[in-house]
Amino acid sequence: MTSAAQTRAATPVLSEAKALHHMIERLFDSKDAQTVADIVTAALAQVEDLQVYWQDDPRESAEESLQHVSTLRLGHDPRGQRTLMVRLPHDLGADDRAQLSWLAKLVDVRLHQQAELSHLYTAVSRLAQAERLQRALFAIANQASALHDMNETMHALHGIVGTLMYAENFYIALYDAQRDALRFAYFADTTDTDPPAPDAYLSMDSIRESVTWHLIREGHALYGNLDQISAQVQGELHPTGPSPVDWLGVPLMRGNEVVGGLVVQSYHEHARYTEQDRELLAYVAQHVQTALERREAHADLERRVAERTEALRDANRVLQQQVIERQRGERLQAALFRIAELANTTESLDDFYAAVHRVVGGLLYARNFYIALLSDDGRKLDFPYSVDEIDNERRQRSLGRGLTEYVLRHGEALLADRTRMSDMTQERELVPSGTNAFCWLGVPLICEEKTVGVLAVQSYTPEYVYRKPDQELLTFVGYHIANALQRKRSAESLKKAYSSLERRVTERTRALALANRDLREQIAERERIERRLKYETLHDALTGLPNRALLLQRLEQALRRFHEDESRRFAVLFIDLDRFKVINDSVGHLIGDDLLFQVGGRIRTCVKSDDIVARLGGDEFAVLLESVSDEPAVYRVAQRIIAELNNPIRIGGKEMFTSASIGITLSAPHYRRAEELLRDADSAMYSAKASGRHRAAWFDDRLRRNALSVLEIEGDLRRALTRNEFEPFFQPIVRLDDGEVLGYEALMRWRHPERGLLLPGAFLTVAEESGCIEAIDWQIFEQVFADAPKLTRNGAFVSINVSGRHLRVKDIDRRLLEQLDMHRVAPQNLRIEVTERTLLENPEQIKLTLDRLRGHGIAVALDDFGTGYSSLSYLHQYPIGVLKIDRSFTARIESDESSDTQGPAIFRAIQALADSMQMQVIVEGVETEKQRDLLLQLGCRFGQGFLYSGAEPIDYWVAADAS
Repeated sequence: MTSAAQTRAATPVLSEAKALHHMIERLFDSKDAQTVADIVTAALAQVEDLQVYWQDDPRESAEESLQHVSTLRLGHDPRGQRTLMVRLPHDLGADDRAQLSWLAKLVDVRLHQQAELSHLYTAVSRLAQAERLQRALFAIANQASALHDMNETMHALHGIVGTLMYAENFYIALYDAQRDALRFAYFADTTDTDPPAPDAYLSMDSIRESVTWHLIREGHALYGNLDQISAQVQGELHPTGPSPVDWLGVPLMRGNEVVGGLVVQSYHEHARYTEQDRELLAYVAQHVQTALERREAHADLERRVAERTEALRDANRVLQQQVIERQRGERLQAALFRIAELANTTESLDDFYAAVHRVVGGLLYARNFYIALLSDDGRKLDFPYSVDEIDNERRQRSLGRGLTEYVLRHGEALLADRTRMSDMTQERELVPSGTNAFCWLGVPLICEEKTVGVLAVQSYTPEYVYRKPDQELLTFVGYHIANALQRKRSAESLKKAYSSLERRVTERTRALALANRDLREQIAERERIERRLKYETLHDALTGLPNRALLLQRLEQALRRFHEDESRRFAVLFIDLDRFKVINDSVGHLIGDDLLFQVGGRIRTCVKSDDIVARLGGDEFAVLLESVSDEPAVYRVAQRIIAELNNPIRIGGKEMFTSASIGITLSAPHYRRAEELLRDADSAMYSAKASGRHRAAWFDDRLRRNALSVLEIEGDLRRALTRNEFEPFFQPIVRLDDGEVLGYEALMRWRHPERGLLLPGAFLTVAEESGCIEAIDWQIFEQVFADAPKLTRNGAFVSINVSGRHLRVKDIDRRLLEQLDMHRVAPQNLRIEVTERTLLENPEQIKLTLDRLRGHGIAVALDDFGTGYSSLSYLHQYPIGVLKIDRSFTARIESDESSDTQGPAIFRAIQALADSMQMQVIVEGVETEKQRDLLLQLGCRFGQGFLYSGAEPIDYWVAADAS
């Protein structure tokens, strides 16, 4: 196309020629010098970028020369400059020649000036164009760091390119080499009525041999009309969309790799592109690619920041929950300390009851609260303290069939809502009286193993409802309240005795002066009782050993001395009796209490006199070893205690045996509170129990790291559920004689983003303890059902492993059938595998569930047969159609049958039993050809194992089926 600059350059040449033509005509018409000067001046004002070259023509006569004196033509002189040739007559006079010579010099000077001016105009034009290009590149760089979205950035880039050339029709295409697809990130066209979506990828095959396809494949700029572009590409050209008049496209490059294209096109004849436009667009494309990469990097950084922020938010929620739990524990501990103090600090029982109400109210909702106590004869119920929104006064009443009496009769806590109360009424356990509460919670007050009263809270609105944790909390608190109440009642009785004693002393002092000796005895008794009360506050009532409160006091003192002088080391031993609950449940609490008493005495004999042995509660004891020399000495003490407790203990004519697990922690500078030492010793004790009981274990950082590792795995499991990182792998079940695949067993795998593919053994225990296993199973089930149509096209089946957790759910069969129907899987193509342990958990419920599933055509397989009880009653009681022999039996058989008669005999027996009951037998763990041949000799027909294939993802089996 012809540019505007070329048009402007051609116009002065024509005007110059015309100006000189008129000037010479007037010059030869006029001989007056002034007129000639005016003509030259006027002409020079119009002349631009030309030189005049005069030439005599000797071949012409004077008359012919005069006729051609004004003949003008453009040409070049010997120096190559542009000239204006003027033919002069041969016999021109001397005056005329002088005037023309003078005119030529003036014209030459003027033309040189005009040439310089033209060069300046050209330089200024180039500078302006460079400035526009610089502003455009600066604007492109700004877009790389702009805060607006990518669509706005693309619009801005379009506008920037439009300042440099005609770009009304403009698009940016981005190429994904992995997908071999193209995405039109931005598309603006005045003619194309069907623009592609910016987020949709088009395969390169779908636009094959189009102009854009050639641009991406060949990686160099293309421009011109379609015929010109066809000559620039290799192969054929099949354009798509409206045909442009002119087209210009340059590739976006990342190094030597083509990652996209930048294209402008024109549908008008007046707008065409030049080589200069191609170079300019190629230069701009480099900066556009840099800007897009920076925006993509910025977006990727923001995405990673968002993911990290979400991870930190999850960790923060977990930490906040831990803080809440710890604060709750601290509040509970403070409440128990407060309850223990109330027995000594309150003035009267009424003050004690009110203070207990305040303590309980700090732990849970206790706006309606009362304490009920049995009368001395056990026939009536007293309410020494009651605060209620509705029942303002609770009077003494005879025992009946109320909620309070229910707790007294059974000696255990009761949590009842209106539904539970209605059920109790129908069962005649409850006779309603008074105002019906919305939710009621009562716990027994037990003193010396006898229920003497009830502590109850209740709510009249659904806004406050008590839960199981509230029941456990109030039961625990009620135990301490009962102890404090007993001490307070003893103290009240003692105070009454003191008052009576003082009155009697006063009377006798006034009456008899000789009663001084009796008075001193009474005072001594009073002091003895005070010492006894103080002793009971800090010692265990059963064993006489220091209790937790006294132990914590001594621990705080030892910790303070250690921080003052780190050479004064000490150790804490946390002792827990193994299987003590079995003794309590089998021979009763009285013998259990005697056992605890003797255990405390034996522990006392194993330590020095200045060491502290304390009972923390239940079957838990703690030892504070002062002045520890080294770690082996502490360990020897722990082993001495374990050995002493391992000796038989005679109680009531019977020999009792027990053992202990001990956790040990040493003083260290990072400990600041006594509770931290007990906590770590407790953790070490649980480590000893996990290692097999009857041993001692040290606390170290490994235990803390293990706890943190379990916490990390649990967090990863919950995130994996939301990200669908669990997937099923399938292992084929085959016919042994010819290897034909009959079905597939679905096995769980975790595709961890950092640790790779994990087997269930790496996370299954944590998943079960955290409660995630059911959600994981259902995620696996749904994927198996979605993949099942690809595996069951030839009549094969798919089996899933179902745990007892699922079978205890009443509607498990309905949910499974809904999933099968959703994915169009026939029930006959599904098997479920259960273990013998699952059948033991809830046999009646599980039998009903399995019968319903069997009724719908779903086969039931008994997995790992032979590793559990292997009871024949399972085969008759449950609808089992398949037996799977555990791999441990397969591993023991050998090719020589005479070397091991038991293994083959077991297989023959199981196969004969299954044949008689019309059951299918599948042998697991078939790994060698010798095992397969022997199994075929024993009559086994079906199996699975690495001999045929391991567990592989669905894509593997689909590809294998296709091949």
